[in-house]
Amino acid sequence: MKTFEYTITDPVGIHARPAGVLVKEIKKYASAVTISKGEKSVNALKLMALMGMGIKQGDTVKVTVEGADEDTAAAAIEAFFKANL
Repeated sequence: MKTFEYTITDPVGIHARPAGVLVKEIKKYASAVTISKGEKSVNALKLMALMGMGIKQGDTVKVTVEGADEDTAAAAIEAFFKANL
């Protein structure tokens, strides 16, 4: 299991467009990805659940990647966060 934390820098947070692109990125990997904010945790493939978390600029999220390709997936997803969120 790999985890990393990231503080959102996008002025509008995780809204429809970046959430959709994030789900697309995560679908490239076999590993299960969970995004947590505070006490709330969602499967990162569930677009509506992800948007329902209300993640705004300045919020810190914890991303957990678990599965066969977790090393590759965690590195790629962290790079995606840095480039897009």
